[in-house]
Amino acid sequence: MKHRTFFWFFLPTGFAMFLFIALPIVSVVTQSLFAPHEAVFVEVENCGPFGCTTETTIDQDATRAVRDANPIGRFVGLDIYLDRGHLAINEVREAWATSENWGQFRNALGNLPFYRAMAFTLTYTFFVTPALILLGLLIALAVNAVTQRLKGLVIFFSLLPFTVTPLIGSLVLFWMIDSRGILGNVVSYLAGDPDLSIKASTPLMWAAIIIWGIWHSAPFAFVVFYAGLQTLPKDQLEAAQIDGASRFQQVRFVIIPHLMPLVTFVALIMLMDNFRVFEPIVGFSASAHATSLSWIIFNDMGGETRQLSAAAATSVLTIIGVAFLLSPVLVRTWRDFKVKS
Repeated sequence: MKHRTFFWFFLPTGFAMFLFIALPIVSVVTQSLFAPHEAVFVEVENCGPFGCTTETTIDQDATRAVRDANPIGRFVGLDIYLDRGHLAINEVREAWATSENWGQFRNALGNLPFYRAMAFTLTYTFFVTPALILLGLLIALAVNAVTQRLKGLVIFFSLLPFTVTPLIGSLVLFWMIDSRGILGNVVSYLAGDPDLSIKASTPLMWAAIIIWGIWHSAPFAFVVFYAGLQTLPKDQLEAAQIDGASRFQQVRFVIIPHLMPLVTFVALIMLMDNFRVFEPIVGFSASAHATSLSWIIFNDMGGETRQLSAAAATSVLTIIGVAFLLSPVLVRTWRDFKVKS
């Protein structure tokens, strides 16, 4: 394709990416470096028949004038990134100096909102992503092996979790794990503790959210892998069968190598999606036990305070975290591409 032709072909896509991706990122980074202006206080003397009193009040006109003069706020640099609500450098340094062992240091980090959210976000990401890839592959292999008459029905039930809105799906599972729900009763019966509550236990709540993530996202991996199986050359499988390869060996040495580009694709998409986990925390009302970076952004932007600068800083840290997670996969993909080319 000629350079001129490629330019006009890519121009609409490039403009959309600049408008809806690049500009918002620049705006978020800029907002994270500025904080709202502080209110201007004045002392007012009130005199009455019993004497005079001095009160400190906000000068609304002066405060409004300062904010109108510089609407974006006052420049604070990286102060928001380093405060207690984010990286908490001073608090981490103090905890490291005063902690006698790793357990105490970990508990101290758990009291800081950013690190508490990061712990759950990484746990959710690294448990859900490989599990849904494995489950999606197993479902694709099973569907590909059933008879043509049953294949449509199996595909329909396999895609059901993906058709349910994430928030609605998390609410349904939340009701099921209630002490009066079917899953809550089963867990308390198996544990032999009628007073056991999944909602009151942090580990059980984490496990419930992780199970929901695998259940909800596995159909995406299934669809991708099932489509890839339709492109698998039949002669390779037949050659493996003639050589006496078992079903497991066929999957390991023939099918999985053929699907590896799709595994990389699914891993990239799911790493980005799982690192931004948000809906199940809201649906499960689990903020007392589990918070994520996306939930912190939502919490900062809600309520009366609307801490937009804090939310912007967390957004930038989330983008950096996603880029860091994707870098090993992208580097490996680039190396494979260079070898093949």
